[in-house]
This record gives sequence, structure tokens and C-alpha cells, in this order.
Amino acid sequence: MLGIGLKVASVCVFVCMSSLLKASDGIPAGQLVFFRSFFAIFPVIVFIAWQGQLNVAFKTNEPFSHFWRGFVGVSAMSASFYGLTKLPLPEAIALSYATPLLTVLCSAVFLRETVRLYRWSAVFVGLIGVLIILWPRMTFFTGASEFGGEEAVGALATLCGAGLAAIAMLLVRRLVQTERTPTIVVYFSIASSVIALVSLPFGWVWPTPVQATFLVMAGIAGGVAQILLTESYRHADMSTIAPFEYTSMLLGLVIGYMLFGDIPSSEMMTGAVIVISAGIFIIYRERQLGLARARARKASTPQG
Repeated sequence: MLGIGLKVASVCVFVCMSSLLKASDGIPAGQLVFFRSFFAIFPVIVFIAWQGQLNVAFKTNEPFSHFWRGFVGVSAMSASFYGLTKLPLPEAIALSYATPLLTVLCSAVFLRETVRLYRWSAVFVGLIGVLIILWPRMTFFTGASEFGGEEAVGALATLCGAGLAAIAMLLVRRLVQTERTPTIVVYFSIASSVIALVSLPFGWVWPTPVQATFLVMAGIAGGVAQILLTESYRHADMSTIAPFEYTSMLLGLVIGYMLFGDIPSSEMMTGAVIVISAGIFIIYRERQLGLARARARKASTPQG
């Protein structure tokens, strides 16, 4: 229950972070990434120091791996944040749910993991849900002569961000085999802050006091949410708490309507239900396979 509570708390804080970034209207995506990454460092450092792990948090044998994880993470955040500025909040959240579906696809392609019919079917059904969400934004689907404008580009950017986030997850899977969790979190925040500075010549703007406040609060919220998420994994299995990621849709609907006047379309709700159902099924299958592997290990002899 503690793990589930921490997971739900992290989801709520992440949605608040997204809302603050969306409210910072007029700030370029690269600048959003910098503030989100840089100010996340401070709560993370405080938490690591409180745990007494600050002396080992910066020790790493994989500096280039951290750089590539940061590069992919920055690319994913940039695309997602751009989409966030162009789409209604619930729709941006719904499209981000494509990440676990694309993670299965990337695992099969890049890691050569065995993916059987059940999970492939769930991925296929989930991607149909994504297509339903995208449909109203893509005017070439409906026979119009022009592309769907900024919202269409934002939708594609959000989907691209979900794909890059899936690749980032694969990189993290490799890092956790040799690196401590505090090390991964700290170096990601540092690497993404530095890499985001590359976008400085491409149109950063001087934020107003209100925008600056929202940006700093979003960065701190991102760090706090990351801490809550990491701690949730200490108290419950990932397969147990993963479905609670989808509580962000309910919160996104409420915040989107109350703060931004976003009214979800029937296509968005239908697609979101399909994507969420497919994601939960994939999580269920992962749990079943994990339990089967655990039973096999217990039943095997010391010689295998």
C-alpha cells in the first residue's frame, strides 16, 4: 500500500509539473527542458544527502552511457513538451501512454527479447487507440487538402516523445545493471541540463516573473516526483504499481478542464480507453511471465 501511495503521489506531482509547464505559455521547448532538469537537481541532491549516499552518488564507470541516456531523455522531453504546448492536457497525457507499447516494440527490435502473440496483440490494439486519438488532428486522414496545423505537429511530436522515452527506458535497463539508482538520477538531471543548453541560440526568451516562477516550480516538482517514483519501487513490485500510472488521466481531465478549459473529445476518450487497456494487459502479462520465471528458478537445481 505504501508503494502504491507513493506511485499515485508521483503521478499527481508529474501532472502538476506538466500543468506548470503548459501554463508557461510562450517558452520554447528546449528552455522548458532546461528548467525542468536543472531545478530538479536540488531536491534530488537533498534527498540523496539525507539518505547518506551523496559520497557515492557521483561515482560512475559509465560516463558515456549517462550522456546518451541524457541525450535521448532530452530529445524525448523536448518533443513531449512541444506537444504539451500545442495540445489539450488530457490529450497530451493520453498520447504519452504509447510509451509502454513502444517499449515492447523496442525491446524486441534492439534487445532481441522474445515477445509472444499476446503482447504483440496488445501492442497492435494499443496503437489503434493511438491512431484514434490522432485521427481528428491529422487532416490528411479526413480528406482535407492541408496538414492539420500546429495541433497535428504537436500530436506527432508527443508520439515521437513517447517513442524516445521508450528507448530511454531501454538505456536505463542497461544502466541499472552496473550503476546505483542515485547515480542514474543525478547524472540524468545534470546531463539533460547541459544538453538542453544547446537550444539556447535557437530562440530562448526572457521569462516574465510569473513564467519564471512556474518554470522553477515545475523543475522542483519534477525532482520531487522522481524521488517519489524511485521510492515507490522500494516498497512494491513494478508490475503492481505500474497500472496506477493511468490515474494521471483522471487528474489531467480535471486540471485540463478547470485551468485550461480543455474539453475531451469522444475520439480522445475512446482512444485513451483502448491504449490504457492495452497497457494494463501488457503489464499483466509481464507480471505473469515474471512469476513463471521465479517459479522456474525455485524449481531448478543448483546446477541448473
